[in-house]
Amino acid sequence: MRRRLLAVLMVLMGAAALLLCVPLADAYARGRTEHLLLQRRSEAVRFADLADRMRSAADRAELSAEIGRYAQLYGAGVVVVDSSGATVARAGTGPAAEAATDAATDDSPRVGTSDGADARRRALTGRSTDRLPTLRPWGPRTVVLAEPVGRDERVSGAVLMAVPTEAARRDVTVRWSLIAAGAFAAFAAAALVAAGITRWLMRPVLDLDRAVERLTAGSLHARAVSDTGPPELRHLRQHFNTMAEAMADSIGRQRDFVADASHQLRNPLATLVLQLENVEPHIAPGPGLAEHGRALDEAERLEELLDGLLALARVESGTAELSEEDVSRAVRERVAAWKPVFRAAGVDLVAADLAEGLRARTLPDAAGRVLDALLDNAVKFVPRGSRVEVRAGREADGSTAGPAGSVGSVVVRVTDDGPGVPEEHLPLLLRRFARSPEHQNVPGSGLGLAIADEIARISGGRLDVGGHEPHGLMVELRLPASG
Repeated sequence: MRRRLLAVLMVLMGAAALLLCVPLADAYARGRTEHLLLQRRSEAVRFADLADRMRSAADRAELSAEIGRYAQLYGAGVVVVDSSGATVARAGTGPAAEAATDAATDDSPRVGTSDGADARRRALTGRSTDRLPTLRPWGPRTVVLAEPVGRDERVSGAVLMAVPTEAARRDVTVRWSLIAAGAFAAFAAAALVAAGITRWLMRPVLDLDRAVERLTAGSLHARAVSDTGPPELRHLRQHFNTMAEAMADSIGRQRDFVADASHQLRNPLATLVLQLENVEPHIAPGPGLAEHGRALDEAERLEELLDGLLALARVESGTAELSEEDVSRAVRERVAAWKPVFRAAGVDLVAADLAEGLRARTLPDAAGRVLDALLDNAVKFVPRGSRVEVRAGREADGSTAGPAGSVGSVVVRVTDDGPGVPEEHLPLLLRRFARSPEHQNVPGSGLGLAIADEIARISGGRLDVGGHEPHGLMVELRLPASG
């Protein structure tokens, strides 16, 4: 959004600079053209007066000398014609003289001399040249102006001057360059101001965005701290922090209640289990003893459930700080610890492709705790004679497995070749107290994978569940790799 806002401001400032400098440049070009016309027209008026007073050969010689000196000094071409268009005097060489001659003879082989022929016709009717083509850096290179000899009904000829515009065009080029430099400097200064304004406007917005992101990730202590920006955004920050405080307080009370209830219920439940065990020797064999055993099993299951709720409440509180964990070491240790349990259950536990040097920034012992939950789930639900594999490696973000030194995620994958879970039941496995219909009677609280998923989420990773080809289940733990 910052780039889009800055782009809009830059476009507006660029348009404003163009709207200001283009008319200014055009006005200077027109003014410089008018100045050139006034300068050269005064000379043309003087030549017209000399031609009007011309009565003898001496007067013609004086006129020829004057226009010759002028043509030599300014590199212009000057032609004096009578009322019939016949040339009376001529001076100058080069393109300017050719342009003046073409205008005098009404021959227009070159671009721009048609304006000179028109100026000659106007001068022979008693009208002076009052406008020239606007001079710009690229042209025209020569302009023609005409002045009548005599006035009103006494017009006896015309003075045609072809004037080079190199000096005037150079002035226009210099002034346009200064205008362009000034416009660029103003645009650059305005861009710096716009960048500052954009940062001032967007800093509280970005701060709010980061606070919302942290809050969404489960960090209930996240707050917007920026105290800059417009008053409306500062009020929004205050309202957001108030909302975050209320939400954190509500969730905290809920978690405290779950933890307190679980903790308080454990003591009477433990007493109940102890009493049931003490009563057992006094129950005669028969249906009563079987019912007593079922009641004791349910009490023990309730105790496991309370332990799971207490563990989940502690995990969700998120009070522990993230730290760096050696995932490779944690996986090796947990696999070694669980091998006897799997051997007793008749299931083969294998650690394959365990990469070395895998490190992630997580909750304390997050990888080990999650792997305990996954292996505990596997030993309960995978039938005898099956195989469970544990793999660990590093994968580049958005790509296949990469080298151990690349930036990406640390992945711990647990797969089995058991019967698996129907595809429609896979999303339920990470929910609390969720069980597939065929496993309703397996001991456990139904919170193991939910707790593991919460640990992964708070650690900045995630837990994914999917099918394993050709049959079985795959659970994948992804944790952000440590730098």
